[in-house]
Amino acid sequence: QVQLVESGGGLVQPGGSLRLSCVASGFSFGSYTMGWFRQVPGKEREFVARINWSGANTYYTDSVKGRFTISRVSAKNTLYLQMNSLKVEDTAVYYCAASALNRPTMTSADFHSWGQGTQVTVSS
Repeated sequence: QVQLVESGGGLVQPGGSLRLSCVASGFSFGSYTMGWFRQVPGKEREFVARINWSGANTYYTDSVKGRFTISRVSAKNTLYLQMNSLKVEDTAVYYCAASALNRPTMTSADFHSWGQGTQVTVSS
């Protein structure tokens, strides 16, 4: 049974940092593309970042480039999202997701398994 469990969310002031973690089980983590998405109430789920199976290739949405870093440790079956210089507009529920695909362009529809999400709130 595929399971993705996120943690690390919370309340942080603008300019602060958080590191999200996603522990995976039930599939060959080291062979899958992994991604982070986020969603605010009333809006569609938005792509944040993704990383290929080896960790050699990473992709980010423009609004987080230079501030967020996605990484993975296959030995721990864990995906990370280091978020620095957080802004109020980064407030959302953050989800990790897994995909067996590895394409130059991917959407949320390409990801077959999702975690339950972790809330990130950036506020003074």
